[in-house]
Amino acid sequence: MQPRTADDADVILDVVFDRGLLFLVVANGGDRPVRSVRVKFAAPLTGVGGTKRIDRLALFRKLEFLAPHKSIEVFLDRSADFFARGEPTKLTAAVSWRTAEGERRSTTIDHDLEVYRDLGYIEREVPHRADPA
Repeated sequence: MQPRTADDADVILDVVFDRGLLFLVVANGGDRPVRSVRVKFAAPLTGVGGTKRIDRLALFRKLEFLAPHKSIEVFLDRSADFFARGEPTKLTAAVSWRTAEGERRSTTIDHDLEVYRDLGYIEREVPHRADPA
């Protein structure tokens, strides 16, 4: 295995909190593309109002290519709904990928969504488009 360089691909799973909405983000922070990205959650992860198993999305099971500096954002849930249902707040994910040269890389990422529970936010209405006449 070659030593990693500063411009090497580095794939992460991040959590974004935006105005009371929680998102999961798969991102390649490196300067090189990656292949065969897989995200395996340590426990089931339910979102979208408790109706969808987020950990079963194809994005996490078979993402075949992720360009350099590209990220893919997935809606997890409204934070108020997520916490009201008593969902587990500890999230552990094993992220693996192949470099452009075919080398297998991996990392384990831990998040504690509890940090978002008490954050205030303002819900804003989305302006309606004018109907064409």
